[in-house]
Amino acid sequence: MRLRSLVVVAVMVAMACACGSSSSSPSPTPAGNATLHVLLKDSPFSDAKALLVTFSEVNAHAAGSGFGGEPRLPFVSDASSRTCDLKKLTTAQDLLGTGPLPAGHYTQLRLVVASATIYFDNASSGPACASAIAAPSGRSTSVDIPSGELRLNREFDLTSTTPTTILLDFDGDRSVRETGNGRFMMTPVITIVSVQ
Repeated sequence: MRLRSLVVVAVMVAMACACGSSSSSPSPTPAGNATLHVLLKDSPFSDAKALLVTFSEVNAHAAGSGFGGEPRLPFVSDASSRTCDLKKLTTAQDLLGTGPLPAGHYTQLRLVVASATIYFDNASSGPACASAIAAPSGRSTSVDIPSGELRLNREFDLTSTTPTTILLDFDGDRSVRETGNGRFMMTPVITIVSVQ
């Protein structure tokens, strides 16, 4: 099976439009903190009807701090994980995480992908991203993830006066490949499209 992708031109949109597909609104920012919104879009391969990817962490690394103490960005609705159907994000974007972090200079985002499954026969129902998405019926296969952790090196500042929005592009064609005998492997390839 040849994996193909649809290349989507990255478009920055106003936060009000971007959050329109999210089922909950961000909570107020406590005094002294800044607000960070992380949005996700995708350009996946076209041979599947659904590609469900579950993220277990989104962390931000503050300049001058050691690893391990990275502030964790809450998922929408304070869920413990967030699942996205990347097929639904080819022409749209959805909120992955949002919430307060300490104001300051950051050098990196870290994402952890917990699991991924490809569905060949039917699309998923419901939103593009949620705390859980029901598995579509039909043929499917889980995707092996040798290293689900991805560090995105991009410096940005968080201020207590203006929310910061980061748009990420999950490249399905470069991330997922067939390894033989109907098995697939994922090495997440995610780029930062914009910081606004």
